Amino acid sequence: MLLPKKVRLLMFLGSQMIVVALFLHITGHRSLFQKEEPRRPVHVLVLSSWRSGSSFVGQLFGQHPDVFYLMEPAWHVWMTFTSSTAWRLHMAVRDLLRSVFLCDMSVFDAYMKPGPRKQSSLFQWEQSRALCSSPVCDFFPGDQISSPKHCRLLCGQQPFDMVEKACSSHSHVVLKEVRLFNLQALYPLLTDPSLNLHIVHLVRDPRAVFRSREHTTAELMTDSHIVLGEHLKMIKEEDQPYYAMEIICKSQVDIVKAIQTLPEALQQRFLLLRYEDLVRAPLAQTSRIYKFVGLKFLPHLQTWVHNVTRGKGMGQHAFHTNARDALNVSQAWRWSLPYKKVSQLQDVCGEAMDLLGYLQVLSEREQGNLSLDLMSSSHTLG
Repeated sequence: MLLPKKVRLLMFLGSQMIVVALFLHITGHRSLFQKEEPRRPVHVLVLSSWRSGSSFVGQLFGQHPDVFYLMEPAWHVWMTFTSSTAWRLHMAVRDLLRSVFLCDMSVFDAYMKPGPRKQSSLFQWEQSRALCSSPVCDFFPGDQISSPKHCRLLCGQQPFDMVEKACSSHSHVVLKEVRLFNLQALYPLLTDPSLNLHIVHLVRDPRAVFRSREHTTAELMTDSHIVLGEHLKMIKEEDQPYYAMEIICKSQVDIVKAIQTLPEALQQRFLLLRYEDLVRAPLAQTSRIYKFVGLKFLPHLQTWVHNVTRGKGMGQHAFHTNARDALNVSQAWRWSLPYKKVSQLQDVCGEAMDLLGYLQVLSEREQGNLSLDLMSSSHTLG
């Protein structure tokens, strides 16, 4: 008996759907009815030291509309335990970073006064564009560079729980940190399956770092005392800056060497960046950084990067990212730091300079000869 035409058509269409489903299964494609898995967030740690240009690199991330950025969350740990040492605080810093990467801001309960708090309770919160725009504070549109000054005025009273909301609404979570001195503390984060961690290791010529630290001695005093730790009372005051730099330089060497011993798959999660390379070719190097973490270099960010690195003068404030002649700033130590100090610093940081491709000067004349390039390529830079 012949089936009705309508029934035969339905049976034919059904058979075709089975064939299509089998084809998709065999070729490894998703079923038409499957939902795509949400993209795994990318977690980025900008690992550096004080006065190395890390605030600027942080802003390269912080101004991107796809990024939730926080500047130095471990400041809260260090300022809670000012009598401790950097090494004793490593574990607390690491655990705080992990929680923040996962957008669990309850970790700050241990380092903030009890009771109601605002997002402005966070150290340097206004440096985060994500906390100055939707869904937290709908002020800066997607193609506008955020202003910390305006953000403080307009967005400082937002409740603290909005920080978690902002964090979980972005594809990238980026933290900038200067309070870690070895890689071992970060191993659990690198191998944590709940994290997709990439590390940008930013370094700078120790002579330029030293000069900048001299100009910010008062602001860095508490941090410097924690770095010097138990040795503080045994070191003459005039020798303390060199001893602090020796510790910082040794930590940079230890981090680079530790990275080189990691399995290849983990080494690919590190990007070593010299501040001087960044200011010499800001657009090319920023493109390299964004590519490393899977961000698009948007046109308005290209314009901003060009303008902020090609301004005039030395910048309005040591801790703010504003337009300046970044290339000139990077070389300021050559005409403003006495050769005696340079020579002493090269003695304590020589290994780091050799490893990272910073050439030593052997005389005051060499130091002042700006046509002499003191940057070399280095096997560690890839």
